[in-house]
Amino acid sequence: MIDLYYWTTPNGHKITMFLEEAGLPYRLIPIHIGKGEQFQPDFLKIAPNNRIPAMVDTAPADGGAPLSLFESGAILLYLADKTGQFIPADLRGRNEALQWLFWQMGGLGPMAGQNHHFGTYAPEKLPYAIERYVKETARLYAVLDRHLADRDFIVNGHYSIADMACYPWIVPHERQQQRLEDFPNLKRWFDAIAARPATQRAYARAQEVNPAGAPTVNDESRKLLFGQDAATVRR
Repeated sequence: MIDLYYWTTPNGHKITMFLEEAGLPYRLIPIHIGKGEQFQPDFLKIAPNNRIPAMVDTAPADGGAPLSLFESGAILLYLADKTGQFIPADLRGRNEALQWLFWQMGGLGPMAGQNHHFGTYAPEKLPYAIERYVKETARLYAVLDRHLADRDFIVNGHYSIADMACYPWIVPHERQQQRLEDFPNLKRWFDAIAARPATQRAYARAQEVNPAGAPTVNDESRKLLFGQDAATVRR
C-alpha cells in the first residue's frame, strides 16, 4: 500500500497519474495547503520542505520499515524503479527520461509556477514579472513542442514518468497565457495524454478531494502559501 500525502496541484497530479497507470493500491491523504495542513508535525516528518506531495511505501522492496519520500520527481523515479514501469530499461532511454524529468523539475514547473503566482495570486500585478514568466513559459512550451516533432511521447516509443511530470503543468495553459494551438506537436501530445483512462481517473480523484479546483487565495491563505521564511522552518 502506498500512502500519498496529496493536494490538487500539478505536482500532486503527477503521482496519482502514475499510480493509476501502474494499478498500485494507494490511499490518498489530503493535505489542504490553503489551511496550513502542510505544517503539521506528522507531515513534516516525511516532508521536511513543507510541500506536497509526499509518500510512504509501506512495503518497500528491501523488506524493511516503511520508506518515506518527498519531492515529486524523486517519488516518480522511485515508483518507476519499484514497478519496472514507465521508464526505459536501456541506458540511453532511461537517461533521456531522466533528462526531461529534471527539465520539468528545474524549468517548466518553477517557471510556470512563477507565471501562476504573478499573473493570478500576487496582490499587486507587476507587468515586468508577468511578462518575464509568460515569455519563459512560452519558451519552454516551444522547447517541448520542438522535441515532440518526431515522436509521440517525450522518450520516443515510451510513455514515461517524463510525460507524467510535464503534463500537469500544461493543463493550466490558459492561466499561463498560452495557446496550445501555437504549439501543434505539444497539443497532439497533450490531447493523447488527456485521453488516457488513467489520466482521467487521476483527475477524477482530484475532483473528489477538492471539487473547487484551483484555490481561492485570501489574505490568510496567502500568508500560508507565500509568506513563509526561515523563521517558519525554525519554529
